Amino acid sequence: MDSIVFSHGNGFPASTYRVLFEALQARGFVLHAVEKFGHDPAYPVTDNWPHLVRQLTDFAQPIAAQTDRLWLVGHSLGGFLSLMAAAQQPTLAAGVVLLDSPLVGGWRARTLQVVKRTPLMQRVSPSAVSRRRRKAWKDRDAVLQHFRTKPAFAVWDPRVLADYVEHGTTDADEPSSQGQAAAEASARILSFDRDVETRIYDALPHQLDRLFKRHPLQCPVAFVGGRQSAELRRTGLTLTRRIAGDRIAMIDGSHLFPMERPEATAEAVGAAIGSMG
Repeated sequence: MDSIVFSHGNGFPASTYRVLFEALQARGFVLHAVEKFGHDPAYPVTDNWPHLVRQLTDFAQPIAAQTDRLWLVGHSLGGFLSLMAAAQQPTLAAGVVLLDSPLVGGWRARTLQVVKRTPLMQRVSPSAVSRRRRKAWKDRDAVLQHFRTKPAFAVWDPRVLADYVEHGTTDADEPSSQGQAAAEASARILSFDRDVETRIYDALPHQLDRLFKRHPLQCPVAFVGGRQSAELRRTGLTLTRRIAGDRIAMIDGSHLFPMERPEATAEAVGAAIGSMG
């Protein structure tokens, strides 16, 4: 029996990926996932994400002990966490699949390290968007109509968008770190705290080159990227190619292709795992 521990992209609880998970389960994989990174006080968001990596390893290790092979699969943030976990725990995974998680190395990493110490980070990071992200609506229909009008969400598979409305927001009277004022004003609020999302973006790892020198990867790595991914164009594939070798595939879609084409993503993940073992 092969198991997958899937790690989500920043801002998107794991339940958002239900359609992808079901497509992977249909291929014979057992799926496990941390629902939201960064929200457990035991694993706070700090620079370079060491506690988020520990959250993933603490979650994955008992699963690895009970399955034939464990594959770490991650989208965006989740790909970074998966790869760092595999490097630091060399017996944890049979392999890692990165879904549009282009690795930051070389001069880009050195530049990132400098920029993170300045206010400029808040303007060039995706946190410039997350800081202003709307976080409250009157009901589920209002949530759906709001995201339907956003170009990045309008191309999502409708089933995935419905799951994001359901699991990416929560009833305002449920416990949430969004604040009492938001709860009093609206019936639905973001379940993934936008302040946590922002801190995650601003703590993007800049030390991957050094990490992989100290902890050489003991398992294969595969990368699946979106052909229209702006994030991939900005970052490039230099370090990713060094880590993944020729196990690099592209799929139509943006950085959020797992939400746009979940079945095609499941097929690409299955092919990536097949190429590794």
